[in-house]
Amino acid sequence: METLEEKVARVVKEDVAVIPYDPRWPELFQEEKAHLLSCLPTTLIKRIEHFGSTAVPGLPAKPIVDMLVEVTSLDETRRDVPLILEPQGYDYFWRPTWGDDTPPFYAWFIKRDAQGKRTHHLHMVEAHFEHWDRLLFRDYLIEHPDVARQYGVLKLTLSQAHENDRVAYTEAKTEFVVRVTKTAKEQYR
Repeated sequence: METLEEKVARVVKEDVAVIPYDPRWPELFQEEKAHLLSCLPTTLIKRIEHFGSTAVPGLPAKPIVDMLVEVTSLDETRRDVPLILEPQGYDYFWRPTWGDDTPPFYAWFIKRDAQGKRTHHLHMVEAHFEHWDRLLFRDYLIEHPDVARQYGVLKLTLSQAHENDRVAYTEAKTEFVVRVTKTAKEQYR
């Protein structure tokens, strides 16, 4: 049986491969959304959103559909959802929002295809979590294709520099994401 430490060490070393936009990504989101709504408790799930680069038409991305799932209770999610999704092959992590151990924590799942490649990341959070700002980032990139192109170039460059280090890749994008999210918040609110 794999320990949590071994599991984390394994998943953070998986390839960071950014590929051209795939028009099937929205369809893959809809299929997974329907699956989740069919197998998870209806009293627990409030809304499911597609975010991240696969949600921005034309943007290069890692071929992993990011999904933001609003849950009514993280305690119930932590208790019940792994029992449903892990037997279906999903990897489950109770993970911090920032760094190695900074609350708030949330439920995160990795879905894989038959070859073991990641296909979806499920981020399960309550309504008050800052994760919802990621929708502002998504919407801003959709409405500002020039900024989306800049982000695409950055992602391609960083994926080559950090091809086997997901943590370094993510950290290297942070300044751009924070800056654009701040601009989006000012524009939309």
